[in-house]
Formats: sequence, C-alpha cells, structure tokens
Amino acid sequence: MILSELLSVIQPIEIIGSTDKEIKGLHFDSRKIGEGDLFVAQVGTAVDGHTFIDGCVAKGAAAVVLSDRAYFPEPCSDLSRPEAKRPTTFILVENTDKALGLLAGKWFGEPSKELTLVGVTGTNGKTTIATLLYKLVRAMGHKAGLLSTVVNYIEDEAVPATHTTPDAIELNGLLRRMVDAGCTYAFMEVSSHAIAQERIAGLDFDGALFTNLTRDHIDYHKTFDNYRDTKKRLFDGLKKTAFAVTNKDDKNGLVMTQNCKAAVHTYSTRSLADYKAQILEEGFDGMMLSINGKEVFVPLVGRFNVSNLLCIYGAALNLGFDELEVLRVLSTLKPVNGRFETIHSPKGWTAIVDYAHTPDAVDNVIQTIREIKKEGAKLITVVGCGGNRDKGKRPMMAKIAKQGSEQLILTSDNPRDEEPKDILRDMTDGLTADELRSTLVIEDRAAAIQTACTLAQANDVILIAGKGHEDYQIIKGVKHHFDDHEIVRKFI
Repeated sequence: MILSELLSVIQPIEIIGSTDKEIKGLHFDSRKIGEGDLFVAQVGTAVDGHTFIDGCVAKGAAAVVLSDRAYFPEPCSDLSRPEAKRPTTFILVENTDKALGLLAGKWFGEPSKELTLVGVTGTNGKTTIATLLYKLVRAMGHKAGLLSTVVNYIEDEAVPATHTTPDAIELNGLLRRMVDAGCTYAFMEVSSHAIAQERIAGLDFDGALFTNLTRDHIDYHKTFDNYRDTKKRLFDGLKKTAFAVTNKDDKNGLVMTQNCKAAVHTYSTRSLADYKAQILEEGFDGMMLSINGKEVFVPLVGRFNVSNLLCIYGAALNLGFDELEVLRVLSTLKPVNGRFETIHSPKGWTAIVDYAHTPDAVDNVIQTIREIKKEGAKLITVVGCGGNRDKGKRPMMAKIAKQGSEQLILTSDNPRDEEPKDILRDMTDGLTADELRSTLVIEDRAAAIQTACTLAQANDVILIAGKGHEDYQIIKGVKHHFDDHEIVRKFI
C-alpha cells in the first residue's frame, strides 16, 4: 500500500520525507521491522517505543509514526546535504495509539465495515454474553466470529487469545480473516484497557452492550470514575444507525448511554425496561425463566446470568432475529468454560469453577449458590487474588467470601511477580481475628482445592473462584500448567 493512501485516515501534524512510497508491513514492535515497513512508536506503560526509532531506521524502515517531537528530525532546506535525502519518512501525530488503530484498519481494508460488529463492555459478564451471542447467531445459520478472553473464533476455527481485546493490528487482522471466511457477524469483548489504549480506534460498531460496573483495574485507571468514563467512550462513539443495550439494574447503566447517538434499549430484572425477566425455578443445572412474558428453560444458573441472557436477548432482537427463535436457541446454550461450571462428585457434593475475580463477582456467585444449595449444606470457598493487580480489592474479596461461606480457604491465584505470602497477607487484612481463626490459608492452590474436596460432604458445594477457564499459573514471570477442573476431577 502506498504511504499517502495509508496516511489518509489520520491527521498528521507534520511530515518530513516522501509519502509516495510502498509500505510492505505495519508494526508497533520494533523487533518485527524489516526493510520497507512502517513503524508506529507507542508510549507503553513500561517501554517507550520512541527509543527504538533509530534501530528501526537502521533496519530500513520506510516510515515512522511518532508523537514525541524530541525524536522528530529537523527539516533540512539544503537539498544537497545527505540528511535531505533521508530514506525514512517521519510522520508526527498527536497520539500514536489512536493512529495505530486507524492505520491498522486501513491496512486491512477496514474489515469492521464489512461485518455487523457488536462490542460488549462492563466488569463482569463480557465473555458469557459475547460467546453465547456468537453461538446463537451460528445456531441460526449465520457465519460469525468471536473475540473473547477465553478464545477467539473465525467461524469454527479457534485462535488462541492472549488479551481480552487484542492489539489493533492483530484485532483488524482477525476481523479481516472473518470477512474472508464469509462471516457476516462479529462479537467482541471490549476491555477498558483496549478503549484507553485506542485499540478499537476506527472500528465501525453496529451495536454496543453494557453489563455492569464494579471495582476492577483501579491499578491502571487510578480511580473508579476514570474506569467508568473509559467504558462510556464505547457508547459515545456509536453512530446513529447503531444500537445500545444497557443494564438498567446497574447505577451506571444509564450513565453509559448519556449523549449516545445510537438507539438505546434497557434490560432489567427489577424494574420497568425494554427487556425483563424473572426466575420461576432454579437448580444447579439450569433455570426456568419468564422473559418478556414467555417461559423458557436455560441451562445456566444465577441471577447474574439472568441479566446476561436478557442482554443477549435484547441484542438478538436488535439484530433483527425472530423472538421465538431466539428463545428456542437460548434454551440450548451451555455455560461458557469456567463460568459457573459444575462438576458433580459421586459422593454427592458439587464443585463450581468460576472466573469470579472481583468483589462483586465473588458476591454474586456466592449468593447464587446459597439460593440453590440444600438447607444445611455447607459452602466451601477457595479463592485467591492475582499479583501485580489492584491490591485494594484483596481484603474486600476475602471479607465477602468469608461472610458468605461456611468454610473459607485462601490460596494463590496468579502471583505473577509478587510473593504469594504478601498477596495472602493483604487478603487476611480484611478479616477479623475471629474470622481468621476459622479460615484456612494454603498457599499451594492444588493443595487448597484438594483440602476443600476432602472437607466436602454430601450436598455441600465447593466454589473455586478466580481462574475459571485459565489453564495456567504465572509465577515469577513463568507460565506453569494449572487447571482447577483437572485438580477436582483427579481428586474424584
């Protein structure tokens, strides 16, 4: 692609060098730069891409997009001087993160405009909603793609997921592959990091869905208001022909859609809304629901999943699907891997593996279990907190888990670069001396899960929270295989 054509989607402040040249590749990782490529220098949380510009020029980069004027060369009026004939073109922009998103879209032929693209944002429920929408649309005979925390899909081709929302180049590349595979729909989780870092810049969303907002990622966003306002940007950017479906039960649900140009629809389990539902019957294997006055059995559990299903239902109707067909397909959809996933023991107890890793998510899962489990049965909760993440939620999670469980076992999650003992100490700070005396602290996660299985009696429920679908633990920067499901099944 000719550089001038590629640059047509951004607004450079200044350009030095020729834009009439062929660009062979687009990268933000300097290690991938080859001769004829375009390098976009991003300012990351740990590394500043501007420091790698000289190296990229030495490798033969055809052009560099940058935002720090200190790295922008001085113009040379004397055309006889060697620097006046620089082989590398320098493009100064205000924000390289945003520029990368726009350039990536152009590089791949703006695939989002060829798809019906729906984004899902919020603290909890994103994976369930995006994944079940993908499955619902495919069950109705349409080709679709999925971008999620667990795994990405191009029709039925699984592509490993490294982030909730991929970087702009990978993201647009996956969307292009979806178009080339004949997909007409794409559903994606949109994380607050992705919005803040402009990974979704230039994407043409046809719909946006809001789940809920509770404390998470405060280590990155610094304040809850920043976190909320970042999520809101997805809705602020919607076009008039798009739709928004928001959770009226969450106090931030209507905040998200303030100033939204798209058609706004609401869902609720507690108040008047466009899409409403109530639980008629509930067990560990599913619920009988009334959704907008029509009864349907779904193989999912919990009030939080009622909200998730309402969001899916509302999105499907806005996509133009027949209501009765939507309800029929909803009744066939199974839980997403690691989301309230049940494992039954021959001894009569049940283990539930769930990704709950925020105070609100842990509380929701515990309350759901308490509503369903038999009277007199114990709830044994195994939970930890991730390292290098928001430390403020650690004591909160321990407190919530302790108050809702007959037995609490605190353990490791992904300690990353922190010492597991330090993380556990932060968690136990949320407990009183009496609460701590009846709490087990077992650093080794496998031993903690095995202990819970040993303590469980018939009808008891074990909640193993925090990792869900993850099949690894990150310890001192090294990823080790670890799967909560495997530990339970091996014990059984």
